[in-house]
Amino acid sequence: MTAFTVALVLVVAAAGLLRWRRPAWYWLAFGVTLAALRVLVRYRSVMDACGLTVPPARWRLSLARATNRPIPEPRPPRIRRLRPTRTGLVLRLKLRPGQDVFDIAAASDRLRHSFSMFGVTSREVRSGVVEVRMTGYDVLKRVQMPAETETRAMRVPVALREDGSVHYRDYRAIPHALTLGATESGKSVYQRNLVAGLVPLEVALVGIDCKQGVELFPLARRFSALADSPDTAAELLDALLARMADVYRLIRTQQRITVDVPDAEIAADIWDLPDELRLIPVVVLVDEVAELALYATKEEEKRRDRIITALVRLAQLGRAAGIYLEICGQRFGSELGKGITMLRAQLTGRTAHRLNDETSANMAFGDIAPDAVLAAIQIPAELRGLAIAGDASGGWHRIRAPHTSLRQAVNLCNRYADRTPDLPELAPFRPTTGAATELVPSAKASPATA
Repeated sequence: MTAFTVALVLVVAAAGLLRWRRPAWYWLAFGVTLAALRVLVRYRSVMDACGLTVPPARWRLSLARATNRPIPEPRPPRIRRLRPTRTGLVLRLKLRPGQDVFDIAAASDRLRHSFSMFGVTSREVRSGVVEVRMTGYDVLKRVQMPAETETRAMRVPVALREDGSVHYRDYRAIPHALTLGATESGKSVYQRNLVAGLVPLEVALVGIDCKQGVELFPLARRFSALADSPDTAAELLDALLARMADVYRLIRTQQRITVDVPDAEIAADIWDLPDELRLIPVVVLVDEVAELALYATKEEEKRRDRIITALVRLAQLGRAAGIYLEICGQRFGSELGKGITMLRAQLTGRTAHRLNDETSANMAFGDIAPDAVLAAIQIPAELRGLAIAGDASGGWHRIRAPHTSLRQAVNLCNRYADRTPDLPELAPFRPTTGAATELVPSAKASPATA
């Protein structure tokens, strides 16, 4: 008995230590079993308390009265499947007649408390079937991406969602995106994860970094073109517009639209072209969009209008030509001048890290998901990397990208440097990877000049 007591104490102590230091290990070792039992045992009473039950059918009531049996209890949604995951439980429910998916969504916070879970989210799988995802611990506190993710052309994993699922950046579904974040909010880490996911793919990377290239030029070996000033950015965008026009001419020559050609053989974008003719898609990363929109002189104003017009044209027409935009910035508002709201309207994907003002949050989500604005401005400063991600459908999620250092991103770019495509129209902007010039700090000036 003494040995059993000692073993029990050791198990409890180990479980407590794991729950404190390694919540993921605790969940897989103890938490998933306890949570599944808790859900199954409390299910009916919890659903009744949350108002997620319906009265029994009339024929059941009539049968109970005719046979002098007790009145049947209200019926909760039927459990179709209970599946454990590495971060929580997935409960698939079949709704009863008269129930709605919004009833489950409205009761998600009460379900979280009743089942003693960290978070509960729901989504409609199909008519009458709802999937409830419950997380057993804070998966965004220490982000651990799963070892295996779904890989697909132009679809890369970049972060982890609050329900434990992987957040993907799918360029085929959402061609252009806007990423906002104040200084030290984790925006650069999100960008590195995006680059790290793109470098193994057959894709050309084009960067515009007006901070003299301090963010993107270390990754230069995997970039087909880079610009480090607004003047160079204007010329680079013009070259991209010329490439877009050439791609459209190629698609037009390959359409061969006649009454005898089946619909499946008619090309409307680069993905409809034959493999031997399909051109390399291009992802354009703009590190700080405000630097492209600010001006102080008349000449700079002309350059600014030229740049914004080029970005708007690429956002409107670039998808079919395989040109995708990733616009990043600390501030994004209408005070950046004409054309900014037109550009925003073409950026379907929206990601907002911690912001210093509500106006930027409204620019990011005000037109697609107003309730996400409040969530974006409430991100605490100590949670770097935490962000709100949404799209034009109105749905949004809390996400957090795993920490990727600049050194790790550079190593990945160097490893896949042989996959950097050489685009003739962008050849003048191909970055050089020679030795950097050594700069001597002013505090270490030579004695002769001291």
